[in-house]
Amino acid sequence: MSTWETVLAILGMGLITLLTRAFFLIPQQELPLPDWLKDGLRYAPLAALAAVIVPEIVMSNGQLISTWKDARLYATAVGTAYFLWRGGILGTIISGTAVMLALRIGLGW
Repeated sequence: MSTWETVLAILGMGLITLLTRAFFLIPQQELPLPDWLKDGLRYAPLAALAAVIVPEIVMSNGQLISTWKDARLYATAVGTAYFLWRGGILGTIISGTAVMLALRIGLGW
């Protein structure tokens, strides 16, 4: 690609990104959405988070983990249990990280 084509491609991608991200900010009035779509969009952030985190927990190098001797499983279980018990995000992060470090550093998992 020439320099001109590269600059044109970058500007085009920037414009497309700006339009798609600002799509809901451009209209003066709120866009009418059906109730079923509004209800479904409430779960979109949770679904996106799960789609990113779950593979990181159950996979290693693109393959499902084949052993229970993986610190991520236990750290996830402890973090989830803490969140269900107390409901605090900071405690969830600290408890999961503590278990992860203990198993990785202490036992060498």
